[in-house]
Amino acid sequence: MIRVDLHTHTNHSHARDSVRQMFDAGQARGLVVQGFSEHSPRPAGYDYPSEYRDHLAATFNDYLAEVSALKEEQAPRGVTVLLGLEVDWLENEVPYLRAMTSEHHYDYLIGGIHFLDHWGFDSAASDWAPLSFEERCALYEKYYRTMKAMAETRLFNIVAHPDLIKIFSVEDFRRWLEMPASMDLVGDALTAVRDAGMAMEISSAGLRKPCQEIYPGPKIRRLARELGLPVTFASDSHATEQVAWNFDELARCAAAEGWKESLVFCRGKVTAMPFDAD
Repeated sequence: MIRVDLHTHTNHSHARDSVRQMFDAGQARGLVVQGFSEHSPRPAGYDYPSEYRDHLAATFNDYLAEVSALKEEQAPRGVTVLLGLEVDWLENEVPYLRAMTSEHHYDYLIGGIHFLDHWGFDSAASDWAPLSFEERCALYEKYYRTMKAMAETRLFNIVAHPDLIKIFSVEDFRRWLEMPASMDLVGDALTAVRDAGMAMEISSAGLRKPCQEIYPGPKIRRLARELGLPVTFASDSHATEQVAWNFDELARCAAAEGWKESLVFCRGKVTAMPFDAD
């Protein structure tokens, strides 16, 4: 059983439910550690068709206050609430990211790649439909080079959904993984993640998406285990019913590769939390 979920969103960005509602859902599912990891503020020019930037900016301090208050409230009960942030990695905005993440005392930072240059590639399947296989392969390659660059900044504790790039083209992504040098490129990125002291997220969110596969898929999980990369567990929940969703499946997949524990990050302190697949 997994009792830790480090990737939770709230209605301060584009999720549906409040901090308290998401926390109560986690308690109902037996979590003893729940990390809130709201999306980070983004500069103009990195835009989704349906943009939540203004709403996030207007309520971001409320997010910080609500999670911090919940953290203090629950500590005497032995329930750990963590204040985190999922940072949109923007390769040309590193000074902005460093300044933004240093403004508050976060327990941990998740690095999430949602943009390649200025394109939010996980927004719409229609963006991918006209692309040839060769064009898609070029994007897969760029994604893992971007991940390597992100890890090398040593800004983050966790890499989010480490094959999100497959979301709208999973069959082509699997074909690409079988091509010469593809896994070398993935391995270079994961090695950089490991060497930066980060963990790799195993997330059930992909099972809810068009790819219908855990992030990351089995081939990448296997490589990560061979590289000795530690893991965290995540639902990437945007509604109460998604908190700790399908964690039994995550536990089985992680245990099958040989992981026995996940990491929890809290302001420089790292704790290993055992889990089992029963």
